Amino acid sequence: MLFDLRRRKRKVTLVLGGGSARGVAHIGVLSVLEREKIPIAGIIGTSMGSLVGAAYSVGQSIREMEEKAYKFTANMLLDPTIPRIGLLAGDKLEASIRDLIKDKGFGDCRIPVAVVTTDIQTGEEIVYTSGDLIKVIRASCSWPGIFNPVRVDGKLLVDGGIKNSVPTKIARAQNADYILAVDVGFCVKKGGIKNIFQMILQSFQITGEELNKYQSLEADLVIKVDLGDLDQVAFERSREAIEKGEQAAELMIGRLKKDIGL
Repeated sequence: MLFDLRRRKRKVTLVLGGGSARGVAHIGVLSVLEREKIPIAGIIGTSMGSLVGAAYSVGQSIREMEEKAYKFTANMLLDPTIPRIGLLAGDKLEASIRDLIKDKGFGDCRIPVAVVTTDIQTGEEIVYTSGDLIKVIRASCSWPGIFNPVRVDGKLLVDGGIKNSVPTKIARAQNADYILAVDVGFCVKKGGIKNIFQMILQSFQITGEELNKYQSLEADLVIKVDLGDLDQVAFERSREAIEKGEQAAELMIGRLKKDIGL
């Protein structure tokens, strides 16, 4: 009797963490995975990770995403509102998401996508695999206190990263075969806090950095992108972020191929 001694090829679930401008590095990681023909069975994303992952899944090319990233600035998100539960209305955020996703929805995803959000009223994680793709990505990207929350199905939703900055737990709960996580980290700055935006951002950095360390442990492999002092609003440094994402992925690609049987 002949036995097939070849190892079973493992199915990769790609987990993309949050990070706003730092999350642009996910484009660089995807560039390497695509070049190396790594098969991706599913994508789970938080915040910027959900946007980049969904854009890739609905058919945006790496080149198209790079070009849009290079032209994007933080000012393109600014639409101040009377501060009740958010400093920014979030309409420009939604417009930026729509510019990348177009009018596509979950049904257009060639790779199954899950978008992670947080119900700010209960602390519950809410994961979407159907519904209004643009609206739930907007929710997943909405930093509490900065952007107005998004109401979906009676829930008040904000950034998925406040509970799942690298949503490996979601992948594990979905019985993912092999979890490849991308951690773009946070930027805890040493220096004076001069305004409310810096105060809120710094609090995210401190909490997020610890959460990332803990949640990354659930992954089979982590691509950790070293972005140094590149902070969450430094969109003018998108080219650098993408290059760093490529470099980090290239360092781990050999081990990834071995792990999944390529």
